[in-house]
Amino acid sequence: MKKILLMALLLSCLTACVRPAASGELRTCSIHSDILGEDVPYNVYLPAGFDRERETPYPIVYLLHGLTDTYEAWEANGHMKSVADSLIANGEAAAMVIVMPNAGGPDVHQTWNGYFNMPGHNYEDFFFNELMPSAESTFNAGGDKSRRAVMGLSMGGGGSTVYAQRHPDMFSSCYAMSPWLDNDNNDVGSLSDEDKFGIICRSVHEHSAIDFVTNAGEPTLKRLRGVKWFIDCGDDDFLLHLTFRFYTEMRMHDVPAELRVRDGVHNWIYWNAALKTALPFATAGFGSPE
Repeated sequence: MKKILLMALLLSCLTACVRPAASGELRTCSIHSDILGEDVPYNVYLPAGFDRERETPYPIVYLLHGLTDTYEAWEANGHMKSVADSLIANGEAAAMVIVMPNAGGPDVHQTWNGYFNMPGHNYEDFFFNELMPSAESTFNAGGDKSRRAVMGLSMGGGGSTVYAQRHPDMFSSCYAMSPWLDNDNNDVGSLSDEDKFGIICRSVHEHSAIDFVTNAGEPTLKRLRGVKWFIDCGDDDFLLHLTFRFYTEMRMHDVPAELRVRDGVHNWIYWNAALKTALPFATAGFGSPE
């Protein structure tokens, strides 16, 4: 009898250990943008037990996708929901709202890609003046810097970096994965002014995150020091040289930043692993007064 009871106890413990994490909810939403003149879809992750009426707003993460992808990519290829569920259930990440807005598509020559204001497509204005207020009001999240973070991969890694540079009063942290931080070595002069791939390439160079630090005065640098920075890029990633240049400029200007160079290339295997570090990093930044 004692052996049976012991085995039952062990089985109960094993069952508890493998119990699946509480599941959050992934919703697909849409917002009409007067600035862009179109409806913009986005995915939003809501943590398990989401309570829209709770007294304190949820922390919020804006998770940006890369060139040729859409708002669906982070879930379809990066499995972000299962990553977030696990990290939150294990106490490694706060219960948070994660917004994944659309900013592109696979036909880069005909479809607008990018997070900056470009001729005829003022995406940054849309993001800050329409998307953020709507999402944070709808899902009782964010509201100030201490409950807001931005992160992304490739084009979204560069976009998140520039957003945090240009709006350091809006974000407590920025996590850039394999970020596209400049485009000074890519000649797009043969592309017409109507070719949207040429437009985004020129826009990335015009919004160079590296030049921003190089040219920043002390008042701007002081504001940048109020953001927690993390740059994460694979050792065989074709954008690694930009990560090194950016990190070097940050160090030279006394702006603290975390740097990780792990084994990997520019792909979803790398970004899925990076997300497992990024969400705890954002969590550590929530509540920071600076």
